[in-house]
Amino acid sequence: MTGTLARYFALRFVGAVVVVFVGVFVLVALVDYVETMRRAADVPNVSAWVVAKVSFYRVPQVTERILPFSILVGAMACYLALSRRLELVVARAAGMSAWQFVTPAVLAAFVIGIAATTLYNPLSAALRERAKRMEGEMFGGDESNTLQQTGTGFFVRQRSVDGQSIINATSSREQGLWLGGVTVFTFDLAGKFRERIAAKSAQLEEGHWRLSEARVYGYAVPPRDFDSYLLSTNLTVEQIRESFATPETVSFWQLPLYIDMAERAGLAAAGYRFQYQTLLAQPFLLAAMVLLASSVSLRFFRFGGVQRMVLSGVSAGFLLYVMSKVAEDLSKAELMHPVAAGWLPVFAGGLTGFVALLYQEDG
Repeated sequence: MTGTLARYFALRFVGAVVVVFVGVFVLVALVDYVETMRRAADVPNVSAWVVAKVSFYRVPQVTERILPFSILVGAMACYLALSRRLELVVARAAGMSAWQFVTPAVLAAFVIGIAATTLYNPLSAALRERAKRMEGEMFGGDESNTLQQTGTGFFVRQRSVDGQSIINATSSREQGLWLGGVTVFTFDLAGKFRERIAAKSAQLEEGHWRLSEARVYGYAVPPRDFDSYLLSTNLTVEQIRESFATPETVSFWQLPLYIDMAERAGLAAAGYRFQYQTLLAQPFLLAAMVLLASSVSLRFFRFGGVQRMVLSGVSAGFLLYVMSKVAEDLSKAELMHPVAAGWLPVFAGGLTGFVALLYQEDG
């Protein structure tokens, strides 16, 4: 009997989470589709189906970030529905404690977290890269619309047979193999400044960068324009991906390789380390979200105050999100260890939910 009830509560929880997650997925996809249609309005021969595919491929990476809150909302909705139908009263009358009908949901959330880390994350990263390629084909030469914006841009230093050069790109796609808004400062073998190159885009090919629509500014000579300009490089595909790829676009299974490459190259790997620890902690974070949700949603409706408790649960989830973002910023600035930053929300949310539930049930 107890096993049957446990399976029933687990299925009810999974069903509620699926409904919430699908609803969020559809909403994000719809908003992204409208925005992409607006951007593609002036592009000829672009079908609505292609725009829909681009939006669909971008959505998984967005929804991956809000999965913990889907678990939180789904768990609250599940337990509130069980309480409203007096099913929790029947379960308690049958001799079950709150821990017995919370545990199935915790275990189900943990399994969902494992699947999200090992399967959904690699899938979302691959679909995001496919979306960028489709955008490149859809918008053609308008790279400002197709490339991933990177704020102030990335800098990378390279050596070649011609000397040294510093490359700055304001945007990238395909994990750095295609750059936009490129500015290059070149130096001769003696380290003396030689010329500055401004290009619309750059694509890595074997042994060189191919710069498109480049303008070369030399010393004491007028600027020269080139439709295509070759800049020699000794950088490999792996080195470029490590330098320009953001941690969120790297698959969980590839993160250890990126961390190792960054350390061997003497580059900062804090962002990759934090992302790796966050994905490792994700199953435990989802389980902590269930504890947090159950602590504010197991109150019977006849006792009143349900709305206030639900609001407190949503507020706790929001504060947990703020804490995770602050920890992320501190970790990337190397002011906090990535392990501590990645696991802090797990301990904060799990301990809060566990103590609150313990006080309600056994206090």
